[in-house]
Amino acid sequence: MVAAASLVVAVGTATGMLSALGDRDGSDQARPGFVSGSPSRDSPSAVPSASEPASPDVSVFASDSPSARASASPSAEKASPASTKARTTTATRLYRHPSSQVLDWVQGNPRDPRAGVIESRIADRPAAVWFADYAPATITSRVRAVTSGGAAQGRVPVLVAYVIPDRDCGGASEGGAPDLGAYDAWIDRFAAGLGSREVVVVLEPDAIAQSDCLSAAGRAERFASLARAGRVLKAANPAARVYYDAGHSGWRPAAEQAALLKQAGAASAGSSDGIFSNVSNFHTTPAEIAYDRQVLDALGGPSSLGAVIDTSRNGNGAPSDGEWCDPAGRRIGRPPTLNTGEAKIDAYLWVKLPGESDGCKGTPGTFSPSYAYELASP
Repeated sequence: MVAAASLVVAVGTATGMLSALGDRDGSDQARPGFVSGSPSRDSPSAVPSASEPASPDVSVFASDSPSARASASPSAEKASPASTKARTTTATRLYRHPSSQVLDWVQGNPRDPRAGVIESRIADRPAAVWFADYAPATITSRVRAVTSGGAAQGRVPVLVAYVIPDRDCGGASEGGAPDLGAYDAWIDRFAAGLGSREVVVVLEPDAIAQSDCLSAAGRAERFASLARAGRVLKAANPAARVYYDAGHSGWRPAAEQAALLKQAGAASAGSSDGIFSNVSNFHTTPAEIAYDRQVLDALGGPSSLGAVIDTSRNGNGAPSDGEWCDPAGRRIGRPPTLNTGEAKIDAYLWVKLPGESDGCKGTPGTFSPSYAYELASP
């Protein structure tokens, strides 16, 4: 494991998350199924943060409801109608993909006493779909299956592209495309499945924040490939919203991260809609709002650039001891929404699906009902 935030992936072969055990016995054991699940993130750089209450329970498609406003700092600017008008979208709800481990478990275990809480507070909410296995022959059809599903419902899917070469610096999530040429071709095929409706693309978690393991030349080549990826995705679907890796508030200083992001094309409207932070991590929403605004200010670029925050497990903030692997005492965070009410914050997303293990409460990337119940309990 490298000394930075890293991801742990269980790789599958099709689209969606991971499916649960076929025996439906309600146990905490799960096995990899159709696609790679949302990886977990190791964060030795996590810092103590103030506790944030878990989000209130909401009905299916929580993104239909305005989320509670977070106060990033006493001087945090609230969004005004004028400042948010340019970022208002015609599709106001996020897409819940019908294939995931948590849905499989809920459907297979209706009599489990944990099922009601897990269903209403996790399974009924939209989450990202990860594409983490290098399978160029099928990637277009797999992406299209998700984007067309969202389009049919008038909802916005969230896709995670996670196939960069030298992924995780050779750590637990090593893998990805064999080289940058192959990666560029994979991105071309990924982009071909995006369709023409609005879609959010979380482009390569850790690829920028965790790039110290590369040589200066290797880092420049990776960043050039990421800049190209953003251009290709937005050219294929002008309605696509592409976000670049900003790490999280406990990792790099904002100005340092912004300098790396600029090299990777994140300041250009032709390749980027802004940044993402806190993927698979636990830092509070106010901390991320403040950090993301600092990164965006340092990044420069057009005023349209914004940020999306992974709130899936940050309801109680990061553990004070910096534990990253399924730490106890965590809770789900704010429900996924495209309407945050916060200037420069485009969305709260569930990029990491709550209940999928980091590797301590189950096999990495697989669903643990006990962990999900712990996260979802009021």
